[in-house]
Amino acid sequence: MYLPGVGPKRAELLKKEVDVVSFEDLLYYFPYKHIDRSRFYRVSEITGDMPYIQLKGRIVFFDTVGEGRKKRLIGKFTDDTGTIDLVWFQGLKYITDKYRPGTEYIVFGRPKAFGHSVNISHPEIDPVENAPQVASGLTPLYHTTELMKKAFLHSRAIQDMQYTLLSTLDWQIPETLPESIVTHFQMMSVSEAIKNIHFPESAQTLQAAQQRLKFDELFYIQLNILRTATLRRNKLSGVAFRRVGDAFHTFYRDYLPFRLTGAQQRVLREIHADMKSGQQMNRLLQGDVGSGKTLVALMAMLLAVDNGFQACMMAPTEILANQHLATVKEFLKDMDVRVELLTGSTTKKQRSALLPAVASGEVDILIGTHALIEETVVFKALGMAVIDEQHRFGVAQRSRLWVKNQFVPHVLVMTATPIPRTLAMTLYGDLDVSVIDELPPGRKPIKTVHRYDTKKAAVYEFLRSEIRKGRQVYVVYPLIEESENLDYKNLEEGFETFKKVFPEYRVCMVHGRMKAKEKDAEMQRFVGGEAHILVATTVIEVGVNVPNASVMVIESAERFGLAQLHQLRGRVGRGAEQSYCILISSYKLSNETRKRLEIMVRTNNGFEIAEEDLKLRGAGDLEGTQQSGDGLFLKIANLAHDGEILQRARRTAQKILDNDPDLTKPEHKLLRDRLNSLFRRKMNWGLIS
Repeated sequence: MYLPGVGPKRAELLKKEVDVVSFEDLLYYFPYKHIDRSRFYRVSEITGDMPYIQLKGRIVFFDTVGEGRKKRLIGKFTDDTGTIDLVWFQGLKYITDKYRPGTEYIVFGRPKAFGHSVNISHPEIDPVENAPQVASGLTPLYHTTELMKKAFLHSRAIQDMQYTLLSTLDWQIPETLPESIVTHFQMMSVSEAIKNIHFPESAQTLQAAQQRLKFDELFYIQLNILRTATLRRNKLSGVAFRRVGDAFHTFYRDYLPFRLTGAQQRVLREIHADMKSGQQMNRLLQGDVGSGKTLVALMAMLLAVDNGFQACMMAPTEILANQHLATVKEFLKDMDVRVELLTGSTTKKQRSALLPAVASGEVDILIGTHALIEETVVFKALGMAVIDEQHRFGVAQRSRLWVKNQFVPHVLVMTATPIPRTLAMTLYGDLDVSVIDELPPGRKPIKTVHRYDTKKAAVYEFLRSEIRKGRQVYVVYPLIEESENLDYKNLEEGFETFKKVFPEYRVCMVHGRMKAKEKDAEMQRFVGGEAHILVATTVIEVGVNVPNASVMVIESAERFGLAQLHQLRGRVGRGAEQSYCILISSYKLSNETRKRLEIMVRTNNGFEIAEEDLKLRGAGDLEGTQQSGDGLFLKIANLAHDGEILQRARRTAQKILDNDPDLTKPEHKLLRDRLNSLFRRKMNWGLIS
């Protein structure tokens, strides 16, 4: 507030819009890019497709055009090689009061073609004598919001604040890393890095500043994650499941439906090693849709049963919980292992019989939804918790499984959303990661094609030929909150269209506005083979297993993210027949969207898709990134491009913790203090799973 050029109103706006409340926050509000302003262009050189440019000349006169909301101010600007219009739609009086025709100014902005002429709207204007400050080289550009722009808190205003802060205080910013690390990696000091990130002396110093600040950010994230994991391993002992008994052996010998893939065997060994170690297992099981994660989880639960303990499996929806129950019972057939289901739909009468059986230990495996974490559910000895589709559960919800026990159960978190390695190391760095990276034998890769919505007749003909072969078809429509009513209208119109086009076949519909019973009844018609075509929103994205469904049609595919498209595609390809995914979009597509659809057509590999998704969208937009306790908000590092710096930061953090797990040594006081100031938490989520 007391920085010249800020004041109470601007301070309040900065706090509300971009969470900047202190000098340190402002210094760490980094520019998103830099523009070279060492060059001056001539007006005669300017075209409407150029990026930001800089001119030197004078305003000849001002003219006001239009009325009411269309009113605008035009300043004719010349440098004697030609004239260009400078245009303002807001703050007209402020501009005419501040700038004088005939005076020489530096003008900076983005030219745009407007009819046959080119203009620059809302340019930055500086007196020519300010050239050393504004036009000496690389100039920072800062993200701002609409509210900030309305209050004239645009990129330039933030640049001026940074300039004032760095020049008037003339301070040394306290070092954030031990000297040994700075020297080892030959990095510039944090003071130099902060100055050069805002006002770089050259392209080389800018790069060095970026490298230093990215390392800082990733190093402290890794140090925090690894310290939490070390603390958990050292402080939390788990029950040692050393016995491999009748349940596991009987299942493996007599009931296993097919040979385990090499990846499933490897993952099972990793899980077993954890469970018999005497340390609490906290493992993330990643595997693409249909890779056999449920089978591995069941075998891990049988290890708990063999050691006299109970296991539970928590799923995000009732449909998925029911599906898991059916799958597990089908796997176990007539084995002497009692498996039960508990969801929100379980009746009072069923509960009164079920809950005492869970409390007495008669129920070996309990499958369910959030109902499992209700206070009324008490286990005799819960030794193993499997949590499916982990990103749909908040960390706090999962933690409630722990308070049901005298001891800490082993935790296996399953996700079918493949997570790129750099993201996994940052989001789930305190979980050990196992990956099932091969599909069971007999599965054919899904063929994916992209079709425009003007060519639907050919698509309908193809669907008819598949249904004649006895197959079933999914048709998915997008459902986005902002356009929810319109999306439901499109879904219902689509449903009517499919009924008209396929009068000889049964078409059913499922969406989130239906009552649970109604939805389940429609779903069962499709699962049981009564209905040939299921028209739905993304409610079917997770878990539904219909081996006979061989075609997935995704309407308005351009409105889905890559991860979601891949999840939806995974609903087919579950039987031995060739399956297809048809992406339908409008003809007008942005380059990024076109690229996204091309990636889907090119590959079925979930990990490759996840890497591409990270490059296209960045970490902050990916599903699951808000689940790591307090979210992942990177100020400067980019997980898609800074994998090497992340590896270096992680190795350095691990080396320090190997030598001093609690950071109690005097030489690590700086690290301990910095960690505590960066990661103040009400609760240590890392100890939860």
